[in-house]
Amino acid sequence: MEDYTPLERPVGDDAQPITIHFTLSLLQILDMDEKNQVLTTNVWLQMYWYDHYLRWNESEYPGVKTLRFSADQVWTPDILLYNSANEDFDSTFHTHVLVNSSGYCQWLPPGILKSTCRIDVRWFPFDTQKCDLKFGSWTYDGWLLNLRMLEMDTSGYVANGEWDLMGVPGSENKVFYECCQEPYLDVTFVVTMRRRTLYYTLNMLVPCLLLSAMAFLVFLLPADSGEKISLGITVLLSLTVLMLLVAEVMPATSDSVPLIGQYFATTMGMVGSSVAATVFVLQYHHHDPDGGCMPRWVQVLVLHWGAWLLRMRPRGEEPAGRPRRAPSLLSCSSENSEGSGSPTRLAPPAVAAANGGLAYLGVPLVLFPVKPPDVPRPFLPSPEPPASTPEELLPAPELSRILEELRYVARCFRGRDAARAACSQWKFVAAVVDRLCLVTFALVHMVCSISILMAAPNFVEAITKDFL
Repeated sequence: MEDYTPLERPVGDDAQPITIHFTLSLLQILDMDEKNQVLTTNVWLQMYWYDHYLRWNESEYPGVKTLRFSADQVWTPDILLYNSANEDFDSTFHTHVLVNSSGYCQWLPPGILKSTCRIDVRWFPFDTQKCDLKFGSWTYDGWLLNLRMLEMDTSGYVANGEWDLMGVPGSENKVFYECCQEPYLDVTFVVTMRRRTLYYTLNMLVPCLLLSAMAFLVFLLPADSGEKISLGITVLLSLTVLMLLVAEVMPATSDSVPLIGQYFATTMGMVGSSVAATVFVLQYHHHDPDGGCMPRWVQVLVLHWGAWLLRMRPRGEEPAGRPRRAPSLLSCSSENSEGSGSPTRLAPPAVAAANGGLAYLGVPLVLFPVKPPDVPRPFLPSPEPPASTPEELLPAPELSRILEELRYVARCFRGRDAARAACSQWKFVAAVVDRLCLVTFALVHMVCSISILMAAPNFVEAITKDFL
């Protein structure tokens, strides 16, 4: 070490480059900061070379097989991590250099490396990231230092809870920069990682799936409950809060929309559309019968085709093909033989004519047959005096006013029945639209969910390894 100079390249011929064999041992992936796009790893660098000036004859120095020098006592290659994100840039611990009698030097500086990594969040959380670790000499070009790559050692790797290490391939590169004519050599290791999806599925995708399923209950909730809009707005606000939580995890980049962002945006769009569809359903359900007649296209598309497609019928309507009910006993009593004594439900035109043309209002008029039943003579009652007719009890003007009032009452009942029929028809239209929206949104949600999630390249692999 008397004439040794640490700044001089230890080669016998200055025209020849010194060969450095370089590799590293990956021990652990400490952190992946997606927001700042920084990868933190625990590695051991390994560099091997021959120092022409550090040779000795073991026979002249018995028992001295290896020597250890500090990094500032001997020449060491200035190999640094090009894409370092550390504040000190070089975050390795400069250990001693181990030298044997032939001049073979071994230098293994460990370090916590922080490297920049371009995060591609397009398939998040079913994504695979590739981060480069680019090493090379900072001052020596390729004509002075020949950098050769060795295979990376991952035998001591400690598994990470968020990332699965897929592999660390490496390559040797020769780059000509614009500033210089000499080539610069570097060794680039590509850390390939696959994100483990169990955490994100249970904490992000499953709540989103449950909230979107709650949106379907909006169409099953009765319109008279008054809670359809409230339920839809509540689900939409819940999805918005969950979307904000997901946005805190993902990096703030505009290069691509993450897969989970597409899923949340699609789900929120469907929930918002369900709220809008619910507004139209409520408008049909609470439609004012005096607001106008039902359009012809609504009757054709909704009442005819929509009800037929969804197999829906108005309340009280008998399904097609079902046999009619047997006639009631009261209706059958009119068919009995004459003289049976049972009352008969009749609305004879003569009675309507006698009432001044007043229509039959649905109240059964009980009439008895003309011929009385055969009763034994001792049980016959004594003859009663004949009853007076209405014309004899009331004068003609009073009878006319009573008939006018009855006509007014009949018109009111007819108008009420017509309004009830119109309201029932509009409510049935609302029920058909509600059921149609339920089926449509369910199909769209299933198709969108499967198509978006299955679009990830490693979706099947992630599900197989993380859930099975």
